[in-house]
Amino acid sequence: MASKATRLRALALYKELHRLGRDYEPSYDFHGKLRRLFEKNRNLANEEEIEKALKMGEYIKNETLALYSLRKYRHLKRMYPSNSTLDP
Repeated sequence: MASKATRLRALALYKELHRLGRDYEPSYDFHGKLRRLFEKNRNLANEEEIEKALKMGEYIKNETLALYSLRKYRHLKRMYPSNSTLDP
């Protein structure tokens, strides 16, 4: 059985991913996939497996944040074209 600290860590990760999923495209069903992934790993008992699943969740969180940053960068780049494309 997982320790209380591990349980709280998993809950915090779930909440953080759920908040990140608000900005994701609705057609992707981020919240549904997130819930199914956490439910699948719900009965893990081995500490190594639990730690591996938490690390995968952290990886997903970091990749999602990177995608959001890239999307913002691309949007700003479209809004402000470079000077080389503007010929007088």
